[in-house]
Order: sequence, then structure tokens, then C-alpha cells
Amino acid sequence: MFIGEYKISMDVKGRIAVPVKFRNNLAAGAVLTRGLDNSLFLYPKAEWEAIAGKLAALPLAQANSRAFARLMLAGAWDVEIDKQGRMIVPDYLRQFSNLTKKVVAAGLYNRIE
Repeated sequence: MFIGEYKISMDVKGRIAVPVKFRNNLAAGAVLTRGLDNSLFLYPKAEWEAIAGKLAALPLAQANSRAFARLMLAGAWDVEIDKQGRMIVPDYLRQFSNLTKKVVAAGLYNRIE
């Protein structure tokens, strides 16, 4: 479970340090994607697979279902955490969320926002 709020600085290469408290839950892999309200969602790989399955099952005939699935699935990025506990936030996700130098990582049960 992810809980807590952390202030992080992003470097010029778009890297942020994942809070130490969150790293063990992301050791098996993680996925970063567009979230709601111009935020980003970071999910452990297993949690993402469950969510992606639910998104793929949304009815294609409904425009809002297609739009939501497109937002989440097309924006997804496989995250690799380096030996220093940092991950790269790709440019298109930085632009989507208007990230600059100051970042807040908030633990929200099954994801980091």
C-alpha cells in the first residue's frame, strides 16, 4: 500500500527519485501513465496489468469509455528504476502534467500520483 506525501526535485534529464518507502513495491516493475486532473499515475506492474485489463474491457461503442482508455493506455510508459532509486519521466508525460523542477509524490493506496 502506498501512503504519504513527498516533495521531490526533478533534474534536468527528467529524473526523479522514487521515495525509499515506495521502492520495494515497485521492484518487480512499474508503469507510469497519464492520470486525472493533469496528474501522473505510477502503478506496480501487477496492479497495472489488472487495471489495463479492465480498461480494455470497457465498451468500445461509448465515446467516453474509449477516451478514458486512450488516455490511460496510450500514455503508459514502462518504468525502470536505476541503482540510485531514480526513474525517468518521459517528455510527453512531463508536458501533460506540466512538471518542472518541483514534484509531489502522493501515495494513494494502489498507486502513486
